[in-house]
Amino acid sequence: MRIAVIGGTGFVGSRLVDRLRANHHEAVAHGRSSGLDLLTGEGLRDALVAADVVVDTIDAPSFDEKAIPFFRTTTANLLRAAEQAGVGHIVLLSIVGIDRVPDVDYYNAKVVQEALVREGPIPYSIVRATQFMEFIDKIVDWTSDSDSVRLPTTRLQPIAVGEVVDTLARVATGPPLNDTLSVAGPDVFPLDELGRLTLRARHDRRSVVTDESAGLFSAVPPDAIVAPAGATIGRVHYLDWVA
Repeated sequence: MRIAVIGGTGFVGSRLVDRLRANHHEAVAHGRSSGLDLLTGEGLRDALVAADVVVDTIDAPSFDEKAIPFFRTTTANLLRAAEQAGVGHIVLLSIVGIDRVPDVDYYNAKVVQEALVREGPIPYSIVRATQFMEFIDKIVDWTSDSDSVRLPTTRLQPIAVGEVVDTLARVATGPPLNDTLSVAGPDVFPLDELGRLTLRARHDRRSVVTDESAGLFSAVPPDAIVAPAGATIGRVHYLDWVA
């Protein structure tokens, strides 16, 4: 199959391109470095020529309210170009629980993006993932200083990015789901405890202070971003991964 991966030079997209090529598919990475600008539509026509499937793995440049017009514009441009190119399947990478977190602008932006894909002209599949294990260090650093890290008790269910990539590759090379598939890691942790486990594994001497007002995840309702019923559960455990 010929698969165009939008955001194909990014953290997830580059791994997906490698996985698809290893499975003998013709996967092509598209992004700013290849001359693609989703905001203006520049390069889209060339990117989608002869593509059977498009996978959208792009991220917004910010987590604030500016993410909403960004996803609205880029997704509309992509859907329009995909329809004109005769693409038969669009796959969108999204986030578990976004429709249950009304106080986080970025999650609201992803809700808008998902709605455009569902209501658009292309058969679709949406893959929602929980937070990547590879991003936990960054989450911990958001609310840290030289001595301590402040984290709420929000429950997270981290998943290894490789397992998300496996799911995206499987979905992209299969028939459109016209539905949403959720994937999550096997273990649930309060974020403050996850921070302690991570710092210990990194031999980081900073302490973790439980603070329900700290950081983006303080606005997340209880259990909003853990695996829903029917989710696909990965096999990689965070304690093994972080070790």
